[in-house]
Amino acid sequence: MPFDHYVASIFSDLAIRRFAPDSSGIYGLSNAKEWVFVGQADNIKAALLAHLQETDTPISERVPTGFAYELCASGSRHARFERMILELEPICNRRMPLGRLNRRIS
Repeated sequence: MPFDHYVASIFSDLAIRRFAPDSSGIYGLSNAKEWVFVGQADNIKAALLAHLQETDTPISERVPTGFAYELCASGSRHARFERMILELEPICNRRMPLGRLNRRIS
């Protein structure tokens, strides 16, 4: 499995608030066909809730239906993030400018 301790959850407000941690790590958004986006954040729950509120973005246009995450210390997070992008090839990471791709959401 791509994420350590992989447990897929529905990409909804209730599931994010219930299952996503307020911790540092990486996360992925998916739909039935593909990995939509892989991100990294100091607070996974806050990042996922922010994505849920997005409209008219490349991510929202792919209609993510699920999320997964992995806890990572901030010092080792970027290397794992880059490996996950290479492994999963999320469609929206390929389309984003490098500056947005590497930004960290607090």
